[in-house]
Amino acid sequence: MNILLWIIQILLALLFLFAGGMKLIVPMDVLMQQAPPGSTQFPVWFFKFIGLVEVLGGLGLILPGIFRRRQDLTPLAAAGLVIVMIGAFAISVMDHGIAAGVVPLVTGLLCAFVAYGRWKLVPLR
Repeated sequence: MNILLWIIQILLALLFLFAGGMKLIVPMDVLMQQAPPGSTQFPVWFFKFIGLVEVLGGLGLILPGIFRRRQDLTPLAAAGLVIVMIGAFAISVMDHGIAAGVVPLVTGLLCAFVAYGRWKLVPLR
């Protein structure tokens, strides 16, 4: 179970570091052009904030376990990313229907599994 959790944590960290990093690096005007139609109602600073949260959450999934410091932060990072994915799922479904919400839903479920796994099943020590 520990190996499975680590594999999922690493994959999720890569996903969130990439997605959040792109939101932080891409210029604001390009970011707004690439945003889904319904999500353009949000201000640009909101997308930058979500990018920062995704990067910090991605780091929180792996760094505490790697450095063996503050390992209680890993399930908290995963739980925070679940909240982000709930928002992403809601926006995707409202804009494009259920099919567009599959990726955020699966990502959120994997984050929830990591949070539960690191709290109850195999806590990092």
